[in-house]
Amino acid sequence: MSEPKKLLIITYYWPPAGGPGVQRWLKFVKYLPDFNIQPIVYIPENPTYPIIDNGLQSEVSEKAIILKKKIFEPYGFASFLGKNKTKKISSGIIPNQKKQSFVEKTLLWVRGNIFIPDARFLWVKPSVKYLKKYIEENQIDTIVTSGPPHSLHLIGLQLKKELNVKWFADFRDPWTTIGYHKALKLSSSAEKKHKELEKEVLTTADTIIVTSKTTKTEFQAITSQPIEVITNGYDVEKVTKQPLDEKFTLAHIGSFLSERNPRILWKALRELIKENPDFKKDFQLKLIGAVSQEVLDTITEFRLNDYVLNLGYVSHQEAVEHQRKSQVLLLIEINSNDTKSIIPGKLFEYMVSERPIIALGPEGSDFAEIITSTNTGVFFLYDEMEQLKALLLNYYNLYKEQNLKVNAVGLQQYSRKSLTEQLSNLVLRKS
Repeated sequence: MSEPKKLLIITYYWPPAGGPGVQRWLKFVKYLPDFNIQPIVYIPENPTYPIIDNGLQSEVSEKAIILKKKIFEPYGFASFLGKNKTKKISSGIIPNQKKQSFVEKTLLWVRGNIFIPDARFLWVKPSVKYLKKYIEENQIDTIVTSGPPHSLHLIGLQLKKELNVKWFADFRDPWTTIGYHKALKLSSSAEKKHKELEKEVLTTADTIIVTSKTTKTEFQAITSQPIEVITNGYDVEKVTKQPLDEKFTLAHIGSFLSERNPRILWKALRELIKENPDFKKDFQLKLIGAVSQEVLDTITEFRLNDYVLNLGYVSHQEAVEHQRKSQVLLLIEINSNDTKSIIPGKLFEYMVSERPIIALGPEGSDFAEIITSTNTGVFFLYDEMEQLKALLLNYYNLYKEQNLKVNAVGLQQYSRKSLTEQLSNLVLRKS
């Protein structure tokens, strides 16, 4: 076999970071050596991660070379305004506009207008200086930047300009069209700057990698550079098989943002509890991960508090366990055109959990197509309350008969190893 191809990967999220942002490149790095590619991962030495999951440290490939450089993050300085509020905003949990405090409004304004494109912009210059030397000394000709934070793409942009390396810009989420971008209270000049930087990255990178078809279409309106879709996926998890929950559990796993507040779901559940004594006795709502106060307030409004098990953030391992033992899994996306391109990373883990998925989102959602084609659940629009209620009752009746299950098809294409092979073919072909 020939010498492995060196690939420099520039990413912010890396163990011990928890949450969805870390999974994509952690798994790519795990499998890249199987395809004769040597991963060299550049990460911050002292990051401010909103979520920590020490269990993910064991997932890091022993074959990966890890490079670290100190980062100055303004969120650490800004935390004197309110540590909890700063942490939430840094992790993307934007407070409801009508209920924002002065501190929250200030933090959002600073985040959108001063930290351009984001709070990691001060890491760009020292990283370029360090990596330029490393690339030249180690004869590396191919790099990948992964965002958000999109500041990392500016590192790639500068390295491309100075060294003419092959550069893949990987967008786990869109830039200026992502839902929370509008909540950042951008001035016209700040908005213009964001769009200019986005366009420069998209027109300079050799290849753009995105996670959904809709993002590809959006970017094609900006750039003529090649754009490849490589979705997120699922990995083989070492989880001891456990019995299903005795209760009829509906589990939502991951951040439950204010804008994802599914009133039609709460209304359907309230009506079923009122109409069906057995459902009332058996039902439980499991919330796993950060939940916005507005969602909790609406649950209270619909008098569902007595049925809630709010577990907060758990390790990735525990989250997978809950996915596999819950009766039904909930996947909720914001009801907006801006979110049609969002394919939540947890979808793929949901799909291999062998539990039915109930999903809500806007018309034309990319993830609706995946759920339907794999036969892993049912997708609803936000105006389909009666249909949603009927499915919940149907699932409940199947649960009572001990016959609630799914028969998934075509999942192999979404395995992390298959997706890494797709990435590897791209890197080796373009090098």
